[in-house]
Amino acid sequence: MTESLEYSALLRLIDERSAAFRSAVATAPSLDAPVPSCPEWTLFDLVQHLGTGQRWWAAIVAAGPAAAPPAKDAAQAPRELEALLAWYTESNELLLRTLREAGPDRECWTWWSAGVSPANTWGVARRRVHEVLVHTYDAQLAAGAVQPMPTDVAIDGVAEFLDTCNSTPAAWPHEAATVHYHATEGRSWLLTLDSTGAWPAPLTADAAPASAAATGTAEQLLLFVWGRLTLRDLRIEGDQKVFEQLIAWEPEE
Repeated sequence: MTESLEYSALLRLIDERSAAFRSAVATAPSLDAPVPSCPEWTLFDLVQHLGTGQRWWAAIVAAGPAAAPPAKDAAQAPRELEALLAWYTESNELLLRTLREAGPDRECWTWWSAGVSPANTWGVARRRVHEVLVHTYDAQLAAGAVQPMPTDVAIDGVAEFLDTCNSTPAAWPHEAATVHYHATEGRSWLLTLDSTGAWPAPLTADAAPASAAATGTAEQLLLFVWGRLTLRDLRIEGDQKVFEQLIAWEPEE
């Protein structure tokens, strides 16, 4: 893992980012407003997605170690704004309460258990921070009032995405490659892609030259790996095809 935020800081960030998410939803012109960064979704769809996710991960954490996750709650969220925001607040508080009661080290089912990020409540809390962070951007985009992300959170967000989503023992199906990500705030990361899988690490001064490298602010890099920005939004060096292959890759373990 490239970052080590304290558990209490992760819980605080979930709460803070959720407040920013609710604020964006409340100021949007309509719950039917399209979300440009989530094609075919309305703002209502976005709120229901995030709130249902908070409830589902609360159930996962409460269940402890398990071979499979519990079923997601299929109930529809209320469609009136005030009731919807109350439902989301309840969803978020349920997750936070469950995480507090569990503590940072309880093992639980996660879809990333074969990778670098730990399959425990600390890993869940970190993942939910960045799920809410990026969906807050989505909601602000729908509301027409995007606010800058906290830089330190965006930096951890890049590292978390690599640890969780770009970390797998599934063999890379192309020629072995290395990818560098450079944040203009002074942080950099390495992703190795080869027959052993995809493995992230901090980028050291003696690292070999990259097959491909991307440079931007931490926020730009985070939005890029989450699919909200494109290669055109970053400074790309080396073989752009490696990024295109990585974006298209859907590893099966």
